[in-house]
Amino acid sequence: MERLASRILGIAVMLAAGAAVVIAMDWPFKAKLFPIAIGVPVFCMAAAEVVWGLLRPDARVGAMDFRLSEHLPGKVAARRAWIAIGWMLGFLAGIVLVGFPIAVPLVVFLYAKLQGREPWGLSLGLAFGVWGVFYGVFDRLLHLPFPAGWIQSWIGLA
Repeated sequence: MERLASRILGIAVMLAAGAAVVIAMDWPFKAKLFPIAIGVPVFCMAAAEVVWGLLRPDARVGAMDFRLSEHLPGKVAARRAWIAIGWMLGFLAGIVLVGFPIAVPLVVFLYAKLQGREPWGLSLGLAFGVWGVFYGVFDRLLHLPFPAGWIQSWIGLA
């Protein structure tokens, strides 16, 4: 039964990803870029899963146990997981408060400096490098507008 469910799910994902790509083909370039960039790899991975299931019917399908870390005490592993969740929530808060173009390099800088304990030069270099790539790709190349953060809206910069 598990193998059948896995194949049905794989085929459903293939159909959804394929439909997204086919539907997006008639859209303008900027609108179709994301569905195609995501849909094609998802379709290929789902197809590989279906083919793998057909070629290896005896392969184990069951779920595996998730372990944070086998060689560390549970409290240490749980603390690290909570720290990672905190960084993700902080990134989300940064996006909401100051917008993507500022939040991305800011979070990279803070993560490198605070979590990674990297030197100031490397932390700033990473932040400026990420800002340059972000600005170059999304603003200059793709011309994607990002909404201003709440702070810019509150003080009238947006």
